[in-house]
Amino acid sequence: MITATLTLAAISLILFLIAGRRQDGSNVKGIKMGLVMFKKLFPLLVFAFVTAGLLQVIVPPNVIKSLLGNEAGFKGILIGAISGALIPGGPYVAFPVASSIYKAGASLATMVAFITGWAMWSVGRLPYEIVMVGPRFSLLRYGLALIFPPLAGVIAWFVF
Repeated sequence: MITATLTLAAISLILFLIAGRRQDGSNVKGIKMGLVMFKKLFPLLVFAFVTAGLLQVIVPPNVIKSLLGNEAGFKGILIGAISGALIPGGPYVAFPVASSIYKAGASLATMVAFITGWAMWSVGRLPYEIVMVGPRFSLLRYGLALIFPPLAGVIAWFVF
C-alpha cells in the first residue's frame, strides 16, 4: 500500500511539474479538476469502505470460509463470480469489498472469480452497454464472457 501511494505521489508530482512548465496555469487547473472529482467520488468511497468494514464484522468468518473458502470448491468460485457481477459501481466499490471478503477467509480462487465476474459480467453496466452499443452486441459479449470468471477462478485454484 505504501509503495502504491508513493508511486502515485511521484507520478502526480512529475505531472504537476510538467504542467507547470507550460506556464499557462495547467498545473493549478489540473489540481482543481482533481478536487472536483474527489468531491464527487468521496461519498461513494466512504460507503464502499464502510460496507467493506461492516461485511467483515457482520458476516461470520466461518460462513465466508464455508461458502467462499478453499473447502467450498467450485461452488465457492461460482458464488464469487456471481457476487462480483452483482456488485454495483467501479473499482472503488469492488476492491474494498473483495479485500474484506478475502480477509474474512475467502479463497484466492474465489476472489479471482469475484473480480473477473465484476469486470466481465457487471449487471450495473449492462443498461449502459445496451444503450451505447446495442442489445445484439451486449448479448453476444455477455454470452462469450460467460465462461471466463469461473474459468479464471478454476485456473487460480489449480495454480495457487
